[in-house]
Amino acid sequence: MDTRVTKLLGIKHPIIQGAMARIADGRLAGAVSAAGGLGVIACGGASIAWIEEQVRIARSMTDNPIGANVMLMDPQAHEVADVLAKLRVDVITTGAGSPGKYIEQWKEAGAKVVPVVASSALAARMQRCGADAVIAEGTEAGGHIGELSTMALVPQVCDTVTIPVIAAGGIADGRGVAAVFALGAEGIQVGTRFLTVEECCIAEAYKAKVLAAKDSDTIVTGRGAGHPVRCLKNAWSRNVRSLEDAAASPDELERLYAGSLRRAVEGDVDGGSLMAGQAACLVHERRSARDVVEELMAQGMSRASLGLQGLADASALRVVRKRS
Repeated sequence: MDTRVTKLLGIKHPIIQGAMARIADGRLAGAVSAAGGLGVIACGGASIAWIEEQVRIARSMTDNPIGANVMLMDPQAHEVADVLAKLRVDVITTGAGSPGKYIEQWKEAGAKVVPVVASSALAARMQRCGADAVIAEGTEAGGHIGELSTMALVPQVCDTVTIPVIAAGGIADGRGVAAVFALGAEGIQVGTRFLTVEECCIAEAYKAKVLAAKDSDTIVTGRGAGHPVRCLKNAWSRNVRSLEDAAASPDELERLYAGSLRRAVEGDVDGGSLMAGQAACLVHERRSARDVVEELMAQGMSRASLGLQGLADASALRVVRKRS
């Protein structure tokens, strides 16, 4: 499938792997890029030495483009921005702020800049700043989220900007791929679907929780603090929500938030933040990253063809009814 996204990023398939903090490392990113998508290393909270090592690992696995993500609220965002320019990473995605002051530096280093946005207003701002594309991420996504659903957000962003739009949030199979392309997107970002692949570093207990998830098994914490995060329901997330509803002190909540993702990644499925999106209920198998990329594209193309045929059949039926 050739779209403006595949041409812009130099990839075979318009699939971007979501930048999941403490999860999306060089091995996962390298595997996705080798499969023809775009693998993205999550740099939020990581040391410069770790980032350099993960870029090296990803590049040892493929000659295809690789990406890295900068969380702009990270206290060391400036240092991360500098090292990604120095390493000449092919694509830089951003979240939690505006990358405006780094875009010129990154472009001079040859990178394409693709911010994550949660509103059409922010998408327009990113286009004015010089972004090459935007990722419109709906509230169905795992991790840090906005308020608008993917179904409402993506077409609004497509109507607002002229640069390519990549859809994210709630996409885990070919039905989601076909749906967001129908909404006007030219690429997809997928995070939760990659949690259970062989190359993902999270503990088996975390993967098992994703595989067992039902449609009602996610919860959002942190809304009161202004940093909502979607994760799977467990003892930790229910306790956090109870304390948030009871207006617990910021210090008390911060103690619970601190290290919660690390604990989950290491296998503490009761006491950690098991970040995952609502599409976890659609993830049923442990596969390789290549299997997931190829399956998403095959199913997406098939579903899109069925949708077009369905529209043609419906149109023909309306003609017959009108004549009769």
